[in-house]
Amino acid sequence: MYRVLIADDELIERKVLYQTLRKELGEQCQIWQAGNGREALALFLENDIQIAIMDIEMPGINGIEAAEEMHRRNPQCSIIFLTAYDEFSYAKKAIGIRALDYLLKPCKEEELFCVVEEAMRLCDREKEGKKELPPIPALKSMEETASDGQIRLHKVAEVIQNYIEENYIRDLSMQDVARVMNYSEAYFCKLFKQCFDKNFTTYLTECRVEAAKKMLEMPTVNVKEIGASVGYSDSNYFTKVFKRVTGVNPTEYRMSLFQKK
Repeated sequence: MYRVLIADDELIERKVLYQTLRKELGEQCQIWQAGNGREALALFLENDIQIAIMDIEMPGINGIEAAEEMHRRNPQCSIIFLTAYDEFSYAKKAIGIRALDYLLKPCKEEELFCVVEEAMRLCDREKEGKKELPPIPALKSMEETASDGQIRLHKVAEVIQNYIEENYIRDLSMQDVARVMNYSEAYFCKLFKQCFDKNFTTYLTECRVEAAKKMLEMPTVNVKEIGASVGYSDSNYFTKVFKRVTGVNPTEYRMSLFQKK
């Protein structure tokens, strides 16, 4: 069971988020609620929280300050900021403490579930160790030749897309890809949203699901093998993510393909 903390000083928003997560995740998570940063820190320490969903503007200790202390005490905790403050300075601070993602209110449920599920996946794979990611070759020369802003943005988007498609089976994070591309994390976050108009975690999940769809066209490959091949060692988790993105589970999707033939 995953240990999740929701910290938001707006009672109604906090309760709605709690009910939303309970409905989607069922008995997979134990969820605590905090109305400010100080209370959030106390619950974090007392319950060894694995995933923290934090507002930023809260009385006393704000979300950034609380998250900094959480990260200092347990760097493996996945911190997700969910805030109404669309200011890059906040996003930069959030990335500086290696937050998993920075979501803006009102947030689509699909986007929220995608990020929370990615945090759960990282919890599961924490003990496996992190393999070093391969570098991106010739990126510097590409940037030097693409002097026009739009051309350069297109080229960078192409490099990011290719890199994710080649490495989605790995434990990729936004910070990992920023590092191999030699960008600061804050700049890469802004650049990624310019390129793809969505956050990194959502894009990565969609990439994995699209790869799974192609494998499901092959009737001899079972669903468990497909899940593992696209980065999900837990077949039940893979099924849940696939259904959330497509509306059907992998077996139903495969059946619909053969019915069309």
